This record gives sequence, structure tokens and C-alpha cells, in this order.
Amino acid sequence: MRSSVRFALLSVVCLAGGRVSFAQDANTLESYIRLHYTKQEHLVTMRDGVKLFTSVYLPRDTTRTYPLLMKRTPYSVAPYGLDKSAASLGPSEHFVKAGYIFVNQDVRGRFLSEGEFVQVTPHNPNKQKPTDIDESSDTYDTIEWLLKNIPGHNGRVGMYGISYPGFYAAAGMIDSHPALLAVSPQAPVGDWYFDDFLHNGAFFLAHAYRWLGNNATTRSKPTSDKPAPITYATPDGYKLFLEAATMENVNKLYLKDGLTFWNEMMAHPNRDDFWKTRAILPHLKKVSPAVMVVTGWYDAEDLYGSFKSYHSIEANNPKVNNVLVVGPWHHGGWASTDGDKLGQISFGSKTAAFYRAEIELPFFERHLKDQKSPALAEATVFETGSNAWRTFDAWPPKGTQPRQLFVRENNQLDFTAPTTAQTFDEYISDPAKPVPYTETITPQMTIQYMVDDQRFASRRTDVLAYQTAAMTEDLVLAGPIDVDLWVSTTGTDADFVVKLIDVFPDAADAAKQPGYQMLIRSEVFRGRFRNSFEKPEPFVAGQPTRIRFELLDVLHRFTKGHQLMIQIQSTWFPLVDRNPQKFVPNIHFAKPEDFQKATHRVHRSAEHPTSVRLGVLPNPPSVK
Repeated sequence: MRSSVRFALLSVVCLAGGRVSFAQDANTLESYIRLHYTKQEHLVTMRDGVKLFTSVYLPRDTTRTYPLLMKRTPYSVAPYGLDKSAASLGPSEHFVKAGYIFVNQDVRGRFLSEGEFVQVTPHNPNKQKPTDIDESSDTYDTIEWLLKNIPGHNGRVGMYGISYPGFYAAAGMIDSHPALLAVSPQAPVGDWYFDDFLHNGAFFLAHAYRWLGNNATTRSKPTSDKPAPITYATPDGYKLFLEAATMENVNKLYLKDGLTFWNEMMAHPNRDDFWKTRAILPHLKKVSPAVMVVTGWYDAEDLYGSFKSYHSIEANNPKVNNVLVVGPWHHGGWASTDGDKLGQISFGSKTAAFYRAEIELPFFERHLKDQKSPALAEATVFETGSNAWRTFDAWPPKGTQPRQLFVRENNQLDFTAPTTAQTFDEYISDPAKPVPYTETITPQMTIQYMVDDQRFASRRTDVLAYQTAAMTEDLVLAGPIDVDLWVSTTGTDADFVVKLIDVFPDAADAAKQPGYQMLIRSEVFRGRFRNSFEKPEPFVAGQPTRIRFELLDVLHRFTKGHQLMIQIQSTWFPLVDRNPQKFVPNIHFAKPEDFQKATHRVHRSAEHPTSVRLGVLPNPPSVK
């Protein structure tokens, strides 16, 4: 919700000196923690009798009281043992110096906590019996126990978490304990059919393989041991997954059929109840704490969950102080880097170090300690392309004007709709030679692919590239981008990837990377789901068909002299598994003989105009 006090923009632009640097020596911070905090370990009993392992770090200074700041995680609260201290505590080093009681908890079924672990635990809105539990009830019961058993607190509780712990933070603020006053879900999982492993029905192979291989093995009993990390036969993921040929072979040859959740995903390619019950977004109601949703423009894992969580909280809890913070960061980069660059792209300042000191800490200090720091604006957002922080009273910003950019002849993009009849561009998509998602030789989803130079893709014959003329004045895009494709195919199934790109001028000096095609936003859509994610259907060969989907939000300035490019392709490997381009009931069990070449057409006629709908900020201030 809108705050009554706007965030001071000028204070955002520059970092003041004298603050604790992110690069502070880890040994120094750990020594500080040992000197100033004592550690307790507890098994906290939930309403159904299951005990959750909980580490508590209390300030040695008992002359004042402190808020409780909690993180619930499936990733282990190690180190275990009263004689072992964490190397860091809280969201950042600033919290250690400010003074909090830090609470870290293994969620049920993970590491030293009892119970059964369930991936993205379904929320239960109708709890009648002690056995009716979910992450909201576990959070409530933990807070109740802490208030009764931990000394030195001030009666106030905050909660935070990044990624999966962000999901637990979001779940914990539903029907929350009255003492929970401030929550920051950061890159929270919102809906795994659109977050992380699936994007509009397309399977993010490289990411799912790495994450599930490292985090989804089944344990037989509570343990402090972490599973062995997954291994790769070669660092060349393109070669590795292409040679596997099918998803069944990936499972049998590489995963040894050892991951239950992988097998469950393969059995549920459509958006059925398996996925719907795991979506927390519809349940973000009855939220009472102040909320700060945090994400990065280049979060390759949970960008969807971040924006959709913010909007869901906003829509369902109109009286709650709910704000949004977005910086130029990869997944979790606001906590783990200085935030001054990503890949080959520089952002002009230490944006993450600034966020930790001037946004994150003041948010919790204000709500948990009554510090008189200014309230955050509704949206504090970093504008890429100009490298400037901006604040808004709403997100997307009020006054954003809708514009429609059309695919035209001669690989052009124009704000004028086409008038010709039956015109199209086409390419041959060959699953045996898929378009790589990056030039980097890697088996994983890289953290920087979302800003990668796309010239390697635009030079392929199976990628269509359209671009505007050079900008005669700055163009600032804000909010989500809607894709409206008219396509046809000689096959009966197909994926379509759409990428929004900032093309740098060739004449730029070397420091500004002349000709660089910077990826700004991208998304994939599995064509069989164009009418329903629950009921897939084949394409009719040769028939023009409409596909509409959303590219997630941006705030990006195309500066004078730059060009806006759209790329359209049908493979993005091995980030996304290959579509066989022949409709089969369960695409995850396609056989080698199902994979076939197909010719795809992108139509650009008056009757079938392909376009993207953009939000444009009028009269953007000049870049200084």
C-alpha cells in the first residue's frame, strides 16, 4: 500500500561512506558474533506433536530487549552444536551490529527437524484439528513458543527469507501470530507451475536438474548431514542433455531414478491439482504484518513469484503496508554481492550494499524497534539502462501509457499496425540442433544469462530478430510486457520463446560494448497450453493460431541511439527441455522417434498481427 512518506530519492543514488562493506572479512564477522551473542538450540513442539529444530542466537548485552528475527529454511541451520557459531546472522551484517535475537529453524522433515517434508507445502485454510497443519501454523506455533521461552525479547517478531525461505516467510504471514509485525518475502516461490521449474508449461531442465539433484533426496531420519552434491559427466550441458535424447533417459542415466519429486513432476505436465494446491498466491489473505517484497530484475528463479506475491498481497489486503523493492540483481544477489555489476553489465554503484544498509535494515528497525526512519515508497525500483533508483506511488507506475509494437516487414518493429494480407516470416526448428540459451559452456542455468549478449542467437537462421530504428529520444518501459503471437506450424506442437533486447549503438566507445544486444526480459510458452494449462491441445498444421502470454515486469530506459529488438525462437537449450514438435499426451515421455523438424511461421498481416504491448512512461526525466 502507499506510504504517507515518500522515500528520499536523492539518498538512494549515492552510497555514503563509513558503512560496513559487504566484503567484510567473514572471520571478523564470525568473531564478532561469538563475542556478542550466545547460542541456544531447541526442539520446538508443533500443535501435532512434531518437533522442529531451532537455533537461537541471543545478544549478550541484557540491559535492553530485542526483537526476534526469524528465518525458516529447508537448507539447514548449520552449524549444529552449542559450541559452533554461525558465520553470519540475519539478512545482512548490519543486523548483527544493530542487535536482534536471531531465530533459524529447519522446517519439518528437513535436517534435524522431525516430520515429513513436503515440497512447497499446500496451504490449509480450514484448520479444525491439531493435525491440520501447514507452514502458517508451524510459524504461529514457533512464535508462540519463542515468546514464552526465550528471554530478553521486546514482544515483536520479524521474518525474512530468500527463495524457498521466502516462500516460508510468505506462508508465515497468513493468519499470522499477533506478534509478527514485519515480514520480507524475498524472491518468494509463488507458484511452481510458473516459477523455477516450469514456465508456462515449459520445463526448465538445467535448473531443475541441478536444484532437485542437490536438494530433493529423501532422508530416512533426522540428520545434520547434507546430501552429496550432484555430479555432471561433462561441464557441457548442451552436449550432456542432448545426448540423453529423452527426459526418461535423463532420469534413468543421470538421476538413477532417485528423486521422488522429479518423478512426480514428470507425471504431471499439465496444471492439475498437484500444482494448484502448491500455489500460495491465492492464499495470501488475512495478512496483517507490514510487508516488503524484494526481488531482482535478473532473478532467473523466482521473478514470477515476487511480482505476483506483491500484487496478490496488495489486492487481498488493502489496509496492509505492502511495498516493493526491485534492484539490478540476480537471484539473492541483494544479499550476496555488492550489486555493482552482473556479467558484462555495470550498474554504476554498489546497489546491493546500499539496499542492505538504507532499505532493508530501516524497514525492520522501523517496525520492530520504532526507529523514526522514513517509510518506504510504495515501489523503490532501479531503472536499468540509466542506472538510477526511482520511487513510485504504485506499481506499475501511474500514468504509464500502453503502446503496441508490431512485427513488420524487413525485420522491423513499428508502433504502426501492418496493413498487408497473408504475410509472415518462417524458420525451421530442429530439435536435434536446438538454439543454446547462452554461449557459456555450462551444465547449469547461469546467474547472468538474463543480461547476456544475444548476438550469438540473432545470427542463427532459426531465430527471427526484429528491431526498431535507432531511438531519437529516450524510451522508458515500465511494468509487464504482453506478447501477442500469431503463429502456424507444420507440426502439431511447438514452444515459442520471446526475448526483449536493448541493442547498443555500434558507434559506442569500447567501454560501452558497441553492438551489444543486452537481454532485458524473456519468456517461453509451451504452445499446447495456449488455450488451457489444464487441457493441452495440438496445433492444426498450417492454421494460424494465437498465443498470448506475459513477459514479466521491467523498468528499463532505451537511451537515445539504442534500438529495441524482439527475438522469436522455438528452442532454448538446455535451459528448457526440447519440445518434440509432435503432440504426445505427456511431453515428458516423448520417445526419440517423436522428435521432428518443423517449419514455424510468425504472421504479421492485418488479420494476424504479431505484437508486444508495452507500458511507456511519458516524458521521462533526462539521465544525468
